[in-house]
Amino acid sequence: MTATPFSKVLVANRGEIALRVMRTAKAMGYQTVAVYSRVDANARHVAQADQAVCIGEALPSQSYLNMPAIISAARLSGADAVHPGYGFLAENADFAQACADAGLVFIGPSAQAIRSMGDKAGAKRLMLAAGVPCIPGYQGVDQSPTRLAQEAQAMGYPVMIKATAGGGGRGMRLVDSAETFADLLQSAQSEALNAFGDATVILEKALVQARHIEIQIMADRYGHVVHLGERDCSVQRRHQKLIEEAPSPAVDAELRQRMGETAVAAAKAIGYEGAGTLEFLLDAQGQHFFMEMNTRLQVEHPVTEAITGLDLVAMQLRIAAGETLGLQQHDVQFKGHAIEVRLCAEDALQQFMPQSGQMWRWEMPECLRVEHALHSGAEITPFYDSMIAKLISVGQDREDARRQLQVGLQDAVALGVTTNQALLAQCLAHPVFVAGQATTDFVATHEAALTHSDPASLQQLLALASAVLLAHAPGAAPVPSPRRVLNRLPHVLQLSLGGVTQSVTVLQSAAHVYQVHAAQGGPCQIELHDLHSQSPSTDRDTQGVQQGRVRFSCNQLMQHASFVQQGAKLWLHWQGQSWAVHDRTRAASAKPDEGSGDGKLRAAMNGRVVAVAVAVGERVLRGQTLLTLEAMKMEHVHTATANGVVTSLHVTVGDQVAASRVLAEIEQDIQEKT
Repeated sequence: MTATPFSKVLVANRGEIALRVMRTAKAMGYQTVAVYSRVDANARHVAQADQAVCIGEALPSQSYLNMPAIISAARLSGADAVHPGYGFLAENADFAQACADAGLVFIGPSAQAIRSMGDKAGAKRLMLAAGVPCIPGYQGVDQSPTRLAQEAQAMGYPVMIKATAGGGGRGMRLVDSAETFADLLQSAQSEALNAFGDATVILEKALVQARHIEIQIMADRYGHVVHLGERDCSVQRRHQKLIEEAPSPAVDAELRQRMGETAVAAAKAIGYEGAGTLEFLLDAQGQHFFMEMNTRLQVEHPVTEAITGLDLVAMQLRIAAGETLGLQQHDVQFKGHAIEVRLCAEDALQQFMPQSGQMWRWEMPECLRVEHALHSGAEITPFYDSMIAKLISVGQDREDARRQLQVGLQDAVALGVTTNQALLAQCLAHPVFVAGQATTDFVATHEAALTHSDPASLQQLLALASAVLLAHAPGAAPVPSPRRVLNRLPHVLQLSLGGVTQSVTVLQSAAHVYQVHAAQGGPCQIELHDLHSQSPSTDRDTQGVQQGRVRFSCNQLMQHASFVQQGAKLWLHWQGQSWAVHDRTRAASAKPDEGSGDGKLRAAMNGRVVAVAVAVGERVLRGQTLLTLEAMKMEHVHTATANGVVTSLHVTVGDQVAASRVLAEIEQDIQEKT
């Protein structure tokens, strides 16, 4: 045996994964060190570590991707081991080598193994040589657009373009026809270059209606490898996972053994050490095809821990210290079912656009395992991944786990920043998911149903919002007498919900009783029974912010909701979902709608400019790409809203911009204006 003992672990990551690693490390008797960017100085992972070192500014390239700064932090703190978490430098072979060169124990595979499997093209060649079934495709060195187009045509559409470096859905594009191949290739290469510094891609035949199945393996440095079963990660958006579960409803014992043996053989073929995941696509005929190997801990590792009873981080630490695996394949037992959902700061109604801002109210359910790093009042910045929490349920069977997760997700309160909470709830309740039949095209196929809101519920929501806003209005008071009721004029509010503004007429008919009539719906009576509010206790300026709970009756049905109000904006958590209502009553009626015909291109979100495709004086057409912003590891293309000439550009590549900032201006053609 070759022991590599250590006593203090530096976690080269942030957020919930940093906290997750620290929790197990401390339980095993290790000291912990956090690293942080300046915007993360007050983050929970910093507060809970034994020591912490600032490693730079907000952008990942200046902090969490800054290898020299992290190595220096290890030296400064006396850490003798580094755990990379996932994302950032977790699959960077140069970082693993830098840790080894500095005399630090890298809690993960060797630099050679990371390098072998980190490049998708090289990994496929290795797996083909080892006899592992792979998706037909092209992984050649000729990256010319002409050659790639020829290869795509030869294999037949649909085709998947994949960046060879990195992961997380970045640099991936599904191409349905030859006509769109060139544009999507350029888009994938641009995103890959910005995300990983490498524009190289591979092509694969796209398997439609397939399952995304991954096998968790653990290996020690002495050649012992076991698999810990499979996870089904088929529910995705933008090629990024939303829901994961173990075991997969599509995998039986025979297929599990077959896929597990394939994964173990692949790990042994490269002399792998530590935690790793082999990802496969499973077609309708039950054939599995290798896609890639993730040489790190996965976001979804808790579902494997739940059904095996194993702590994967503890296993990582023991293996890194030179211990043997300590178990054989027959020792691995599976019990029950686990499902995980990723709660993300993004707007499912706006093409999953990342969201940032202050999370005024954050309350997670106690009935689930929840991995997160937030608190009420925490700032969600645009610099890092949009995932802000993982909620995991464990049940005796799949339906038991699904029901528990539904209830827990409904109880989760996240007010202040838009999340995908409603979409996740709709996914869990959809008949296709309930039946265990979701494939990788589930979200795209059923997007309309998954983002649908019941009109009657929306009208009740507007009625509740009206009552809360008026109850909090300056000078608001109960109505004590019928005479005052008769003399009281109705309020006409202009409320915006989901980007749609409508008039709502409200008459207070009695103390805490409001008769509400929305322009696009019928009448509704709201009675407020209990309205408790207070200013939130945070370290930030909370002037004008109120939060609380309200118990109310709507058309005689008693219900309850949580809320946060900041000026004219009201966030409500009601019926298991979070809603943002804007009171635009006092907005100047003559104010033009932003972005509607004024020729100004505004940022759709907080983000960084990663590409500028036009120059001042250039003629552009409606729909033509002008700029690309990146936020939370996602790129969003901004296009011209009209034909015209670019008269000014207000940003350059690398600029950090706020939502609604004017990026460019276009002098529209005369016929466009009229």
